[in-house]
Amino acid sequence: MTHRSHQDRSPRALPRAVLCALLLAVFAPAFSGHAFADQPSAGQPLAGQPLVDKLVLADTIQPVTSDELLRAVARAPSDGAQALLIELDTPGGLLDSTRTMAGAILSSRVPVIIYVSPAGARAGSAGFFLLESADIAAMAPGTNAGAAHPVLEFGGQPDATMSQKIENDTEAFLRSYVTRRGRNTDAAVAAVQSSHSYTAEEALSQHLIDLIANNDADLLAHLDGRDITRIDGSKTTLHLARATIAVIKPTLREQVLGWLVNPNIALLFLVCGALLIYLEFNSPGTIVPGALGTLMVLLAVFALDLLPIRYTAVLLLVAAFVLLILEAKIGGHGALAIAGIACLAFGMLTLIAAPVPELGVNPLIAISISAAFGAITVFLVRLAVRARKRKTRIGPDAMVGRAATAMEALGPEGHVLVEGEIWNATADAPIPAGAALRVVGRDHLLLRVEPASLPRTPGPRPSHPAA
Repeated sequence: MTHRSHQDRSPRALPRAVLCALLLAVFAPAFSGHAFADQPSAGQPLAGQPLVDKLVLADTIQPVTSDELLRAVARAPSDGAQALLIELDTPGGLLDSTRTMAGAILSSRVPVIIYVSPAGARAGSAGFFLLESADIAAMAPGTNAGAAHPVLEFGGQPDATMSQKIENDTEAFLRSYVTRRGRNTDAAVAAVQSSHSYTAEEALSQHLIDLIANNDADLLAHLDGRDITRIDGSKTTLHLARATIAVIKPTLREQVLGWLVNPNIALLFLVCGALLIYLEFNSPGTIVPGALGTLMVLLAVFALDLLPIRYTAVLLLVAAFVLLILEAKIGGHGALAIAGIACLAFGMLTLIAAPVPELGVNPLIAISISAAFGAITVFLVRLAVRARKRKTRIGPDAMVGRAATAMEALGPEGHVLVEGEIWNATADAPIPAGAALRVVGRDHLLLRVEPASLPRTPGPRPSHPAA
């Protein structure tokens, strides 16, 4: 768990329409707090049967999962649900998001049941805090929970005072509601202090959870008629016999953001978007690469902003870009390119201050992206530099060096045929009609020619450049 301190259907119109549709699909739900929130549940209760809303959280704990839980907590009372069941399977996540989610569970108007399921699932790190905050904490056989010691986001080794402050603050946060839930405070604190982890049976024997259940139906059957004490001290009785379970599905916005918040996806979007923008700068007017690249970069920046970022890694990425540009422009016999790729790889690997591996960047993906991006960048920039250094010649300048044919005798002036065009030309010596010639210079619109059979003399040939 990380502690964070801070219309026309022309070919050109069609890509624009597609891009607009993508933008609307991604961002429109963000501006509508109830978009897709009132969708029909997976089940409808019969008359007289209780309803239980169910939310499945099988992901890391971060802002997207926090939004899902907040929406479910707000929706359960309006659905008339007797309880909110949260099926949990998480390796952990961010402390800020955990505090928000735990606060929502503690203040929920309906009882919240957290069930670590199915077999093989875990409530690791941040998930342990959520499990203990619930009105009813339950686990399936073959599951585990704990290992909740906070992991600091700071780069390098933090000082002992800062580590102790954050650990004490985290312990106090956990004790503040574990005690009121009537659970084993010492065993819960041990999960923070020494990263202790418990099996379902151990958690039950240590009074960290209320029961072990094989499935949802078994869980609700055991809870029917049970009296519970809410966090505010009020008493309530659960009536869950033959309850209908309505699954709350994620909104389109949550699905998209949940996919983008994967740091590997975010980095791929960032790199591909940067390359597309570079192509747009080198081929102005194509529009599609620039628009698509800008969209990808904005989505990547938005996704990375949801994650804990190390700014030293950002500096490494900037340094990598500078080194790759220098390699392409001045050439470093590959040394600058290798240094740039190394900076890029280290920057990507350390970009996310990940409390759990699932929130980090896959090393294989980081190295692959770095090598590919480095090679492509050097190649494209080198092509662009060569193109800019190459002089563009048009008109008479483009005739120099071309083959020509005397249309008439040159004595020394006359007309010659060059690339199907007729030009006035002059020669140093008389030239017979039909002779093969070579253009060696120009004076305004008058070409200077010589017989093609003459050997080229070393050094520059005198010419009369245009005034």
